Amino acid sequence: MAIYLDHAATTPMRPEVLDAYVSALSVVGNPSSIHSQGQNAKRMLEEAREQVAASVGADSVEVTFTSGGTEAINLAIKGLFWGSGKRRVLVAAGEHHATMDAAAWLASAENAIVEYVPIDDFGRVNLAALESMLGDDVALVSVLWANNEVGTIQPIDEIVALASRFDVPVHADAVAAYGYVPLDFSASGLAAMSISAHKIGGPVGVGALVIGRTATVVPLMHGGNQQRARSGTQDAAGAVAFGVAATAAAAGIEARASGLRELRDRLIAGIHSATPSAVLRGDPIDRLPGNAHFTFPGCEGDSLLFLLDVAGFSVSTGSACQAGVPEASHVLIAMGVSEQDARGALRITLGHDTTADEVDAFIAALPAAVSRAVAAGLADRIVGAGA
Repeated sequence: MAIYLDHAATTPMRPEVLDAYVSALSVVGNPSSIHSQGQNAKRMLEEAREQVAASVGADSVEVTFTSGGTEAINLAIKGLFWGSGKRRVLVAAGEHHATMDAAAWLASAENAIVEYVPIDDFGRVNLAALESMLGDDVALVSVLWANNEVGTIQPIDEIVALASRFDVPVHADAVAAYGYVPLDFSASGLAAMSISAHKIGGPVGVGALVIGRTATVVPLMHGGNQQRARSGTQDAAGAVAFGVAATAAAAGIEARASGLRELRDRLIAGIHSATPSAVLRGDPIDRLPGNAHFTFPGCEGDSLLFLLDVAGFSVSTGSACQAGVPEASHVLIAMGVSEQDARGALRITLGHDTTADEVDAFIAALPAAVSRAVAAGLADRIVGAGA
């Protein structure tokens, strides 16, 4: 059986979540119907909304269920832009493609002026640059709470404080951070925050946008006005499963994060020892507890991933949304990594069921895979030079 070390892409569904999901799927009733079966579905839905809200320090009325993180991000960025009456949008460099592409669409279709806030070589937002770019004409700022590729945790409090001087709303993509670092929406001062169930042991296809009470978000979809910022019949069963996963993720998060940090540090030290040429990317301290991201000189990340897959290990080269795309990570490029080095990236992410034996097995298998990947890369370059 393959050892799964790609929890940043999706995390296996927890057994209790699956049980709750299957049970909820058997319940008949539209949550908007006024008969008893509809109201039973609504009760399930609203209890789940309360669970999700509690897991991120929000009120249930602030939680709008979506089809996942991508929809939540699009709703936040486009909705805040449309509701502002302003044209400038500030996006941190190296964001998830859901953010980058949504902002690019606003620029091409809505005449938005999109500007990218630089990040440093650890992937941290340049606060001085952000401060200089802010102004009364800015519609919103969007930033990852924690980078989904290199794991760097951003200074959300400082970003929000800077933006608040100009009354600029801030959206945080917290999809990668959710379940791994404590999130307190009410204390953060954010206008909106995106999260997703499948990153915390819930089902794929369910997410949420947490919208502050005073934020103005224009809906992407119009219809029955079932939720504050989203029309459409709500997925009660998906919400129930999300709620169970949210409760589990919030319970004992500090202890779980501590255990993951120990495993992550064991992994990082082992990789440095086994393959000394490997370069750790992202902030060495302020990073997600289960994230280890390396570049391997002379390797193609896709080749290394394939060799490790054959050896029985599931890892990634970066965001799963870009899997199979033969180009260097835009995150690493924004951090100042050369395109050649960026092409040798590997992301190893740990989860609630990862063991020390699995980490040690990966470290033991890595040198052979790296050697073969380097040899394959060298052969390709020789052939290319001969052509």
